[in-house]
Amino acid sequence: MSTHDPLADLPLEIDSYALEGLERDVSSDFTRLSTVIRLRGGGHEGVGEDVTYEALDHVAFQGAGPTLPLAGSHTVESFSRLIEELDPWPSPPVRDPSYDYRRWAFESAALDLALEQAGRSLADVLGREPRPVTFVVSLRLGDPPSIDPLRRRLDSYPSLRFKLDPTSDWDDELIAAVAATGAVDSVDFKGAYEGTIVDQPADPHLYRAVVEAFPDAWIEDPKLRPETDDILRDHRDRITWDAIVHSVEDIDALPFLPKMVNLKPSRFGSLRALCAAYDLCAERGIGAYGGGQFELGPGRGQIQYLASLFHPDTPNDVAPGGYNDPDPGPGLPDSPLAPEPSPAGFRWGDWR
Repeated sequence: MSTHDPLADLPLEIDSYALEGLERDVSSDFTRLSTVIRLRGGGHEGVGEDVTYEALDHVAFQGAGPTLPLAGSHTVESFSRLIEELDPWPSPPVRDPSYDYRRWAFESAALDLALEQAGRSLADVLGREPRPVTFVVSLRLGDPPSIDPLRRRLDSYPSLRFKLDPTSDWDDELIAAVAATGAVDSVDFKGAYEGTIVDQPADPHLYRAVVEAFPDAWIEDPKLRPETDDILRDHRDRITWDAIVHSVEDIDALPFLPKMVNLKPSRFGSLRALCAAYDLCAERGIGAYGGGQFELGPGRGQIQYLASLFHPDTPNDVAPGGYNDPDPGPGLPDSPLAPEPSPAGFRWGDWR
């Protein structure tokens, strides 16, 4: 039986839905907007979070309001097919990946509501035990780059582990200082991005310096070019992929069989596609870790929940949201996160 099978036929009753906007300044030097989708039915509510990055897309979505014909009797799978047919975009998104982000928001809200109505938790339906979640903090080192953002966090939380985004303006002195902390579990070359604020070209000098300075770190999304392939060839066991992975077909199309991939639920859009990726990785012995999208609301807990069920011991980029603040305050939980699944539904922690 596939992972998706016990979820697909869960009954789902929807009476109405509402949208809630969230906003927060985060550590990547931008103001994050997201939209919480609240599906309501039978006295219960299910929540999901649209992690589309462009603010204008959220403004248009929230301004249009709950216009989709979602009321009625469904199953989790039939609702997924309905969302596939509908257009939840008042105007086309700025970037195509946002189609999947919004679909995931509706599908995760539907899963939460169906489980609430059934009085069962996600862990119970899947027959999996939630386990403590190992996490890393995703961080850029500023412009111009400095070790200060890393140092500030380590001063407050000495056991923190990190996923860093190296850029061409990292000099040898900075690379050595970062490596000396011993706190880096993965480096993200952002090689799959084009036309974004995080674009990073294939830089042979940077690749060589970083790969050699962090010999035990995972290497995410390198840009494979003749000038970088020679540098990376002996490190293929450490190469992992993120931005180009939206389906099992994308995993099949990778240039070589990876030992690890980043499975970000929002990139897959549908619950069906995400579950298929979990199953494929299990069948082929491919490790996985989870990734976040600067979630501000229930989406963060939901990806922590999935990590606890499918890949709790890997460097999950699902740190509690407080670590995304420009200056994280005291009292944040350390890794690993203790399991906090809700008694019923698809929620983690105290989000309501």
